[in-house]
Amino acid sequence: MPRFAANLTMMFNELPFAERFAAAARAGFQGVEFLFPYELPASEVARLLRENSLVNALFNLPPGDWAAGERGVASLPGRQDEFRAGVHVALDYALALGTPTLHAMCGLLPVAAEREFHRAVYIENLRYAARALAEHGRTLVIEPINTRDIPGYFLNTQAEAHAVCAAVGEPNIKVQMDFYHAQIVEGDLSVKFRQYFARIGHVQIASVPERHEPDEGEVNYAHIFRLLDELGYDGWVGCEYRPRGRTEDGLCWLPESARRNSGERS
Repeated sequence: MPRFAANLTMMFNELPFAERFAAAARAGFQGVEFLFPYELPASEVARLLRENSLVNALFNLPPGDWAAGERGVASLPGRQDEFRAGVHVALDYALALGTPTLHAMCGLLPVAAEREFHRAVYIENLRYAARALAEHGRTLVIEPINTRDIPGYFLNTQAEAHAVCAAVGEPNIKVQMDFYHAQIVEGDLSVKFRQYFARIGHVQIASVPERHEPDEGEVNYAHIFRLLDELGYDGWVGCEYRPRGRTEDGLCWLPESARRNSGERS
């Protein structure tokens, strides 16, 4: 059974962020992920992880001005220095938290922008980030995101993401496959996962179309979990969904064998 990491940005929102770590541990999770840790000192986030015996599976590099609607800067010409500075901020947190994998958001493609120019900037920035992370044994991931949730997002399909990884040419850059986004954009999830399995570095789940618990909607997650086991996926599965109500009330989907008290993997 895969290892599940609660996404603390989207789950346990009944509580302040710092209290969600304990709530995730009580619910049986062994790992957590979140979009950004930067509002708290790295030492404080590390303490919360340590006190609750949690692994931090993933977080994102600084995304630019999130409140103003920016969704990453990795593909934006003229923002290279900002991106590179963010790489090192994120690395400092990753080293303090023991985080193995960092996600670089590419950003929004402006109307009438020259896509190939943005792609060249993107590849150059990702190569820089991958090499910086490799010095510390970390993995860099990029994620195709659907344009219904984030209109204008630069990277949308599995094929695009894997072509970018090939162009970057570093062994520690991989693709984060979020089954929610992949189903909306292209479907054919089992075939795509098998096709690209060797370079998938992180997985996320949510129901489609409402992005709730993975127990309803278009995607058969019982089948997906069996597929992950069949192929030997040993990474984390991030639960990046919006609970329908209280987070704890919607956890019936989480297999008992995946909970921290089950004697499974730690």
